[in-house]
Amino acid sequence: MTVDLNGQKAALRKQIRDALQKISPALRAVASIELCGRLEPQLQSARTILFFAPLPDEPDVWPLLEKLLPTKKICALPAFDSATRVYSARRVQNLTTDLSAGKFGVREPSATCAEIPLEQFDLILVPAVAFDWHGHRLGRGRGFYDRLLAKVRGIKCGVAIDAQMVKEIPAGSHDARMDFIVTPTRLVKVSG
Repeated sequence: MTVDLNGQKAALRKQIRDALQKISPALRAVASIELCGRLEPQLQSARTILFFAPLPDEPDVWPLLEKLLPTKKICALPAFDSATRVYSARRVQNLTTDLSAGKFGVREPSATCAEIPLEQFDLILVPAVAFDWHGHRLGRGRGFYDRLLAKVRGIKCGVAIDAQMVKEIPAGSHDARMDFIVTPTRLVKVSG
């Protein structure tokens, strides 16, 4: 990746983070509720779903995970392996006993939770700092999620509030593209 591409991404990250800081917790909560309502019907056809544990500046999809855990669907969260510096996916069945704070302060499944091969997921819900309407994703800059996404075979669905959508994200060949993007106001199928 060129220095120019890294610089463009860093500038865009700062711009989006500054915009997100201006959104009140109340507006963020409403946006998350609307997004979950739009996303919930899409979860019905998936049997195995990789969720994410939302950070404070990400849409809160946790209520959907809570709702689906008692069903026959297989729900999982990413788990970071400090030794390999790679994310895997582990099944979550009980949010009280199965979770702990992970390497980056994100809720993760404990090592006792069953690992699920990444290629077995039907649907992967993907967080980001920003997305564009072409399916490009701007992550946090470490590449961990891009390496995880390179191994999945299911539908990659970007999850964002509208303030995280931009016209264009500078992308390299290693950057994963989404199949769909869901916001509180839209569900967009990304064209190839």
